[in-house]
Amino acid sequence: MDWVRHLSAELDDPPEMVGGKAHGLVLLHRLGLPVPAGVVVTTEACRAFLRDGELPAGLVVELSATTLGQSVSVRSGAAVSMPGMMDTILDLRPTPDELAEAVRSVFASWDTPRARTYRTLHGIPHDLGTAVIVQRMVFGDRDDHSGSGVAFSRDPNTGENVPFGEVLFGHQGSDVVSGRSLTQSLSALADREPLVWRDLLDFLNRIEQHYRDACYVEFTYESGTLWLLQVRPGRFTGAAAIHLATALADSGEITREEALKRVSPHHLQHARTPRITSDADVIARGLGVCPGVAAGRVALTSDEAVRMAAEGPVVLVRPETSPDDICGLAAATGIVTARGGPASHAAVVARSMAKPAVVGVADLVVGTDSVAVPGHVVRAGEVVAIDGTSGVVVVGRPRVVTSGSDEDLRRLLGWADDVSGDRSARGEVERLRAAQAVLRER
Repeated sequence: MDWVRHLSAELDDPPEMVGGKAHGLVLLHRLGLPVPAGVVVTTEACRAFLRDGELPAGLVVELSATTLGQSVSVRSGAAVSMPGMMDTILDLRPTPDELAEAVRSVFASWDTPRARTYRTLHGIPHDLGTAVIVQRMVFGDRDDHSGSGVAFSRDPNTGENVPFGEVLFGHQGSDVVSGRSLTQSLSALADREPLVWRDLLDFLNRIEQHYRDACYVEFTYESGTLWLLQVRPGRFTGAAAIHLATALADSGEITREEALKRVSPHHLQHARTPRITSDADVIARGLGVCPGVAAGRVALTSDEAVRMAAEGPVVLVRPETSPDDICGLAAATGIVTARGGPASHAAVVARSMAKPAVVGVADLVVGTDSVAVPGHVVRAGEVVAIDGTSGVVVVGRPRVVTSGSDEDLRRLLGWADDVSGDRSARGEVERLRAAQAVLRER
């Protein structure tokens, strides 16, 4: 059996075989966009390893036949995204043996406690296994004209048609997603590297035209040359999903019927976002990365969050989070970190769990029994509230108001009534479901 596939435009295996990340890289190849040379080890090989406790016969020989350069990256790529839950090996010399060992390490990380917890929380089957992607390294820290970042083709918080993301100059992509380094807004590329910025906008536009949807990419540029490392649809939620669907319909990229199919009842239920009122006593500000308001007692470790959550809501406050914090992130009602940006581990996991989160609170110092910001000290167990839209942190339980994209929602529901033919007074979710039922029958 062939365990290894070359990443190219000709690869036609389904995501269940090569993983979602490899499937996205194949799309980039087909669009003619720059992707580092690479191969993918299939999920079948992972399942064989998990069953037998060793790499399947022939895999090492297949790996030894790959020629990708003097340094490679080895990353997981399951059919369903599991951000940060499995091992990654960077800047590896690709001899047949640290390759075999690296693949073995990634396969084994499928069964770590943090990965199993994440799958349980998200209803992901434990027997899927992961693919492994081996690619030629590109270096965001090569020189003064190198860097790494992440980009959405549109703002995931609002759905507006404005590129959104973050970048680190002179750093690798792992520094962006770890949350340990201070990132800059994606737009900083325009001044620092105008040619890279031009190419990135062009690539985002071409990908969005293919998906007919917003998209997300991870990128590195090395000595002024841009490389794409990952792509997927944007996966917006709530008011942002509604605004995006109506905007795509207005521009003719999708029909109104398609817009109705893309919006779920869950989106409607979160279309009107809770916000902390402007008269609240704000003690700190960061970057809001997942809309909503959360209030609860401060927990300073993941273990504390799990323990305290049994008695009521908690807000987990950390310098930054890592995959080992998954139990605390699951237990918390909201998340605050001192470091990180929109692509940091805390932000990505918060969005996947629909938990309000504020990251990059630059003046926040997390101690063993309290957190401090200029002029305030908040002890563990005290109540704070956070606004995942505006990025503010307040002490106590402030007044909350609800806002949302009423015009977009009104128009979408009008389209739903046109499809269903029923304009009697009903709830918003019922109006959407009635239209979707008609569309399914067509």
